Amino acid sequence: MRVVQDQPVVPVAAVDADLMFVELADGRSRVEQVAMDAPDTRSGTPLECQRVYRAAGTTVCLKLAGPGPTYAAEVTRDGSSRSVALPGVPSRAKVSASGQLVSWTSFVTGDSYSVPGGFSTRTGFFDVRSGTAVESLEGFTAEVEGSVHTAQDVNYWGLTVASDDRTFYATLASGGFTWLVKGDLVDRRLTSLRRDAECPSLSPDGTKIAYKKRIGRLGPWDLAVLDLKTGEERRLPGTAGIDDQATWLDDSRLVFSAIPKDAKLAAIHEVPADGSAEAKVLIRDATSPSPV
Repeated sequence: MRVVQDQPVVPVAAVDADLMFVELADGRSRVEQVAMDAPDTRSGTPLECQRVYRAAGTTVCLKLAGPGPTYAAEVTRDGSSRSVALPGVPSRAKVSASGQLVSWTSFVTGDSYSVPGGFSTRTGFFDVRSGTAVESLEGFTAEVEGSVHTAQDVNYWGLTVASDDRTFYATLASGGFTWLVKGDLVDRRLTSLRRDAECPSLSPDGTKIAYKKRIGRLGPWDLAVLDLKTGEERRLPGTAGIDDQATWLDDSRLVFSAIPKDAKLAAIHEVPADGSAEAKVLIRDATSPSPV
């Protein structure tokens, strides 16, 4: 754990927008904003990020920070900005509903989740209240399928935090398998809930989790939603090919990025969480959607 120093602030303009995202078409990874009822009308921001997320006045921008290349998570809130060095290429970013906890995942080696065991990730978080950062979940005590997990080939990714700012869900990978895990950021313990679930995202009301799930042992992913009370899992139609940590717009709708069949760049898709309709393309040439 370490204290993070303040950095110069890059303000983000307040506009009538529902969604932030990273624009891909110009190759600059510029952050833009858009109203959901007019997705073709975009407004630019001064941010350039590989991943971005915003909640309750806190913005995290995972960005290129220097030669090498080197990367950092820049966290902005209440007129101040703090920077946390990342150990690799930015991959996932989230902010808790209160805006007090920021989390991220970065690739340390390799550049894809597509080959199980063929990559290494680091997942950490930053506590806005104390100004401290935890660089990795790998020091947490993990219980997997009833036993303390002591294997060395452990990777975590896709951290999502509940409304109490301590309960969390994430993916644990080891031995060629992945598990959805639930843990406590204060006690630094976690336990497995089920296999074959990646990049979880907790709904605003805390009753459901969306995650990637493979079609077959080595097939592509689609998006599934788990009801935490009943244990019912529902796969969402039209989401095959997702390689993203989905984002909840509200308790009934999700957005995520995936490459459409007729495109070379990712697009942001929207899909109802109850599986009542197929996913539809919302914004082309864009990734990293975040509700504003």
